[in-house]
Amino acid sequence: MSNKKRGTFVLYSGSSGVGKGTIMAELLKRDPSIRLSVSNTTRSPREGEIDGVHYNFVTKEQFKKLIDEDGYLEYAQYCDNYYGTPKKQVEDLLNEGYNVFLEIEVQGALQIMAKYPDVLSIFILPTSIESLNRRLHRRGTESEETINERLAQAQRELTYKDRYKYNVVNDDLDAAVNEVLDILHKEASNNLNLS
Repeated sequence: MSNKKRGTFVLYSGSSGVGKGTIMAELLKRDPSIRLSVSNTTRSPREGEIDGVHYNFVTKEQFKKLIDEDGYLEYAQYCDNYYGTPKKQVEDLLNEGYNVFLEIEVQGALQIMAKYPDVLSIFILPTSIESLNRRLHRRGTESEETINERLAQAQRELTYKDRYKYNVVNDDLDAAVNEVLDILHKEASNNLNLS
């Protein structure tokens, strides 16, 4: 980007099944200054996943070396694999003037908030658990057991919504996207240093 003003770092979370990905796809279409942070993982790529797009696929040795170098904003281990947000990649994009969104689950977001209390954080909410239940059933892509697990997860995640600076209700896609963009532009001067 020709504009060298430092970008804004945004923690972006939401309850399970709320439409975070749909909102993010629209944000990326509408605002060329937005980039989505790509996490490192030690798991193998799934069919159709592209290195550097969906994840940066690394070895456990590479991942652990970066841990030792304090090279992650946050990281976690799930099912014998590591997942983490590489600090340098995010810093480089911010220095190029991009607004970097980190779409992350609540536990990882809390790690980052503890290190960087001034981070811009946005939590996407359903209008209600009942509306989320209807939405998940309408999709028709998951079993009743999976839907119940997602609803229970969403209820746990919702207990953390007040830890985020902004809550955006995804009642109407266009309105939710516009609200996130309004927040981003309002907070653009919040240029957090992650070093």
